[in-house]
Amino acid sequence: MARNFNTNVHFHDIPDAILSSIFSLITDTRSRNAMSLVCLKWHLIERSTRTCLSLRGNIRDLFLLPTCFRAVTNLDLSLVSPWGRPILDSSPNTTLLAQVLHYTFPSVVTLTVYARNPSILHLLAPQWPNLRQIKLVRWHMRSPTTLGSDFLALFEHCHSLASLDLSHFYCWTEDLPPALEAYPSIAASLSHLNVLNYTSADQGFKSHEILAITSACPNLREFLAACVFDHRYIGFVGDETLLSLATNCPRLSLLHLVDSSSLSAARGDPDNDGYTTEDARIRQTMLIEMFSALPLLEELVLDVCHNVRDTWVALEMLNSKCPRLKSLKLGQFHGICKGIDARPDGISLCSRLESLSIKNCADLTDSGLISISLGCPRLTKFEVQGCKKITKLGMTKLASILRKTLTEVKISCCKNLNTVTSLQALEPIRDCLQRLHIDCVWEMVEQSGSEATSSAKYDGFKCSDKRRGIWEDANLKKKYKKYNDNENGYASSTWAKLQCLSLWIAVGELLNPLVLAGLDDCPMLEEIRIKVEGDCRHQSRLSPDGFGLSSLRCYPRLSKMHIDCQAAIGYALTAPSGHADLSPWERFYLNGIGRLNLTELNYWPPQDIDYNKRSLSLPAAGLLAQCRTMRKLFVHGTANEHFMTFLLKVETLRDVQLREDYYPAPENDNSTEMRIDSCSRFEDALNRRAIPD
Repeated sequence: MARNFNTNVHFHDIPDAILSSIFSLITDTRSRNAMSLVCLKWHLIERSTRTCLSLRGNIRDLFLLPTCFRAVTNLDLSLVSPWGRPILDSSPNTTLLAQVLHYTFPSVVTLTVYARNPSILHLLAPQWPNLRQIKLVRWHMRSPTTLGSDFLALFEHCHSLASLDLSHFYCWTEDLPPALEAYPSIAASLSHLNVLNYTSADQGFKSHEILAITSACPNLREFLAACVFDHRYIGFVGDETLLSLATNCPRLSLLHLVDSSSLSAARGDPDNDGYTTEDARIRQTMLIEMFSALPLLEELVLDVCHNVRDTWVALEMLNSKCPRLKSLKLGQFHGICKGIDARPDGISLCSRLESLSIKNCADLTDSGLISISLGCPRLTKFEVQGCKKITKLGMTKLASILRKTLTEVKISCCKNLNTVTSLQALEPIRDCLQRLHIDCVWEMVEQSGSEATSSAKYDGFKCSDKRRGIWEDANLKKKYKKYNDNENGYASSTWAKLQCLSLWIAVGELLNPLVLAGLDDCPMLEEIRIKVEGDCRHQSRLSPDGFGLSSLRCYPRLSKMHIDCQAAIGYALTAPSGHADLSPWERFYLNGIGRLNLTELNYWPPQDIDYNKRSLSLPAAGLLAQCRTMRKLFVHGTANEHFMTFLLKVETLRDVQLREDYYPAPENDNSTEMRIDSCSRFEDALNRRAIPD
C-alpha cells in the first residue's frame, strides 16, 4: 500500500550542515549577495561560508570593516581605492590598522596586496604568519632600497609560504635570488614561483639568476619566468642552463620560460618569413636530456623568440620522456613536424596533449596540421600564431578531425588566414566552439588553383576601400550563407556555444564587417575583447560613423567587453597640423557603445609614447555616460575629476575604478587629474545614489 508522505517540507527544514555545503558551492559574488538578502539565517550562513573576498572600498574606511567574514581564506587587498596607494597610509596608526585587518580576517592563507613599498609587508606579514600563497602587485617604480628588501619581511614571518606570484610586481631581477638564499628554509618550501613579469617587458632573468633561484628552490612544482635567450647578451639562457634547471628542480609539473621580448603585446608582421636573424643556443640533444630530467611535466611553455631548428626529433622524445604532458606551447620552434603523407611524427606523437599553441613556426604546413590533428585526438584548445604557410584547407581539415573535442581556437598573424577564411575554416566546429580569437583583416587572400577559381565567383568579399575595410555589396550576407551551404556542406550556421570572442584590429579599420563575415548568429556570446594596435599619427582621416560598436547589437547576451587601445599610439597634447590628437580617436572607438546593453567594461585609453600618462578624454567620458545598463567600469588610466562626474548619470553604475596598471605608473598626478581627494569625492557621490537593483 502506498505510504502518504508529508509534502509540506520547507527549505529551512534542511539541516544547517547541508545548507552550508550548498552555499559553499556558490561562487558568483552577486548570487551570494542576493542570497544573503533572503533572510537573517541565509545572511549568517552566506557570511560564514564565504572563503574568497576582494575589498573594493576606500582605504580611509578600512576601520569600518565588518567582522562577519571570518571564514575568508583568500583575501585580495590590491584593488582598494584609490588604486595603487599604500593601503595602510590612510591611518595615523598603521600598526593598529594592520591588526584590525587580522582581527577581521583571521583565517587568511592566500593574500593579494599592492605592495608599493616594503613597509606594507613589514606591517601585514606578521598578522598572517600562516600565509601559504601570496601575490604581490606593483606598477610603480621600485623604491631605492637594498636588493631583496621587498621580500625580507615576508620570508621572515611567513614560514609556511608555498606559493609566490610576482607576475605583476615590478622589481629588479637581482632582487629575488639574494632574498631566497638568505632564507633557505622558505626557498625550499616553495612549490610555486611566478616571476613571469609583465610590468617590465624589457628585462628578463639571466642564466646565473635562473640557476640561483632553482638551486635555492629544489622542490618547485610550478616555475614561470621571463628569460634572456638572445646569445648576444651576457648571461643569456642556453641549453646548458635549461638542463641545469631541470636537474635542480626534477619535480616540476609546470614550466614556463618566455623570452622577455615576447611579453610585449605587439603583433608580428604577417609578411615576415618567420625566421629571426639569430638562432638560439639550444641543441636538440640537450633538449632531450632536459625532457628526460622532468618526468612529471604536465605543462610546458618555451617561447624563446630565436630560431630553434629541426626540433621534431626532440619533440618525439618529449612524448616518451614526459608521459603526463597535457599542455604545450612553443615559440620560434621550427621543424616541429615533417608532415609527410600526414603521418604522425614530431609533435604530433604527443598524443595526450589537450592544449597546443604554436607560435612563429616558419615551416608548418597544412600537412603538418593534419598530422597534428590525427596524432593529438584529445586537443580541446589549439592556437596558431605567425605561421605563414598554413591555409584554410589545413585548418578546415584540423577542425573536422577534432570536431568532437575542440572548444577553444586562436588564429593570429597567419598570412593566408584572414577573417573570412578563418571563419570558413572553423565551420566544422562552429556549433562547438566556446572561445575564439581571430584577427580583423578584411581583404581576401590571393588563392591558387581551384580555390582561386572558386573565390573569383565571390568578389563581394573583397573590400572596396582597403584601409577602412567596408564591404559595399548589400547582398554580401546572403551570398556568404549560400556559399557556406553549397560549398562546405555543414548544416549549422549558428555559433551555438560561443561565449567569448577576442579580436585584434589595426588602427583605422572598422568593426562593421565582422557580422557580415559570418559571426552574425551567436546566441550565447557574453564577452568580447577588442585589441586595437597601430600608429594613429599616420592616419589622415576618421570615419564620421565611428568604429562600429553599434554593429554588435546583434548579440543578444553580450554584457562584458574589453576595449584595449593602449597599443594605439597618438598625440596626447596638441597634434601637428592635419593630424588628430587622441581625443577624436577616443570618440571614434567609443561611438555607439551606449547602444549596447553592457554591464561590465574594461577600457584602456590610447597613449602617447612620449607622454607617460593614459587619460580619459572629454568625448570618451561623455560616451561612456550613455551606457545605461553599466554596473562595472574599470578605466586603465587616469581622468579629470570633472569628466568622471558624467558617469554619475548612469543609474545602474555600482563599481568604478581608475587603474594605472602600466609601467611606470605615475608617481604624482597633475592637479587636473584624479587625486586621492578627488577619488573620494567621486566615490561618495556614487554611493549616495539609489541603485535600482
